[in-house]
Amino acid sequence: MEDNQIASLMDHNGTLDPACDTQECPVKQRCQEQREALPREPHCVICGRYGEYICDQTDEDICSIECKTILLARHEKTKNPRLNPAPLVKIPTNDECFYVKGNNKTDLGGLTSIQIESLRSKIELCIKGTSVPAPVLSFSSCYLPEKLEKNLESAGYVIPTPVQMQAIPAALERRNLLVSADTGSGKTASFLVPVISYCSSIRLRHVTGQKNPLAVVLSPTRELCIQVEEQAKLLGKGLPFKTALVVGGDPLAGQIYRIQNGVELIVATPGRLIDLLTKHDIELSEVSILVVDEVDCMLQNGFRDQVMRIFQALSQPQALMFSATVSKEVERMASSMADDLIFISVGKPNRPSNSVKHIVIWVESKKKKQKLFEILMSKQHYNPPVVVFVGSRLGADVLSEAIFTATGIKALSIHGEKTMKDRREILRQFLTGEISIIVSTGVLGRGIDLLKVQQVIIFDMPNSMEEFIHQVGRASRMGEEGTAITFVNDEDKKLFRELVQNLKSVGAAIPKELANSKYLSAYGFSQPRKRRKYGS
Repeated sequence: MEDNQIASLMDHNGTLDPACDTQECPVKQRCQEQREALPREPHCVICGRYGEYICDQTDEDICSIECKTILLARHEKTKNPRLNPAPLVKIPTNDECFYVKGNNKTDLGGLTSIQIESLRSKIELCIKGTSVPAPVLSFSSCYLPEKLEKNLESAGYVIPTPVQMQAIPAALERRNLLVSADTGSGKTASFLVPVISYCSSIRLRHVTGQKNPLAVVLSPTRELCIQVEEQAKLLGKGLPFKTALVVGGDPLAGQIYRIQNGVELIVATPGRLIDLLTKHDIELSEVSILVVDEVDCMLQNGFRDQVMRIFQALSQPQALMFSATVSKEVERMASSMADDLIFISVGKPNRPSNSVKHIVIWVESKKKKQKLFEILMSKQHYNPPVVVFVGSRLGADVLSEAIFTATGIKALSIHGEKTMKDRREILRQFLTGEISIIVSTGVLGRGIDLLKVQQVIIFDMPNSMEEFIHQVGRASRMGEEGTAITFVNDEDKKLFRELVQNLKSVGAAIPKELANSKYLSAYGFSQPRKRRKYGS
């Protein structure tokens, strides 16, 4: 069509006028009715198909009324990004779809604001922030790429968990998030689903040129990075979505080669990513999403400077921050990193999971091994597979050998000094059932999806209550019931007050030695006295 012909098909608002359709040259209503563009032909700025028409408001090529509507909505939002954030609309292209903002109605079945608040209350969802999108009741409500929906179904995601109900639609609206939810509640999918949806949509729109990374996920441990990348590959299968794992212990050259050949997502530990950026020419200018997993750990002294250095190297990315425990200090730092932050909290923040049965045993340090052996030899109390948490790398090695010697049960240790090859093989044996006990330092305390683990034994109390909550959370995945057995004695006195408060919050029994400890009074905490009847 010539420009004057196209102009005749536009109304005074610059939209295509269906009344001008003719049998000879009907105006395309939907982009899927339009053919693919041939070489040198104009491409639709929305979906990349044949740009048969021109928008007289923007002078951009479009393929249909549908894409025209989206284009104008996008320009309107650019003028005022805080004005009425629009829900998502599905635009097909080839065999897949990408998703942009549109003007369709949300699909919570017409729920009122009161009903939405009632839903949030029922699933223990607390929200802080402005213009927070409504939660969704199904993955299809998010208008994800069809292939991503199928991948979710194949991976066993039937309906969203409470954290996914709220975090996914908010992330898809390109909002900055700080999310606190129990271990095993589905946080990983909460950030991977919007990351994969965004990255694949960008690639479908821009099929040529070098494929620089579009998103980065930072995690504190190699094992957690490996797990996140594997889950990303599973959910992104069949989409234009490739990943790169950037962690220590694996050859740097292979990681660089993979990134230079084009990926959408980098999953990395902060130290190795900085090492890669300082020594090699890796382009991160197109990164639009930064995920900080286990954000409370990542904003502590050991990682904080590295995380902030990476964040500042990016060009104002959308920030998605997740953890099972979020302190006021972490909330303050997160707010300084990202504007207009939405804080999402599911369940009771900074408390052990209600799905875990807590058994606390007072046992002196010299008797810990014998008590552990008794549990492992008891048909009543031993429920494999089991993770035993200890405080040191040497302790992990020694205890794993002692378990085999005393009980005949094969146990392997895992900690930061083992090579990545050894750690992967140990986890493989554990997850396939070849071994039933892993003795670990805190390296497995965060984020790792230890399938079918229903029993955790805290042999050595960690240094903080946050780490304790993460470790006992390994015993429960997606709300399934598990058991956490904790050894405690006077060496753990600094945690007594918080430990008792947390045990009370989940209705767990407290050993009399702990309840009557002089250290509770020393830290300003004591048991309430029994009330006497009047006159007695």
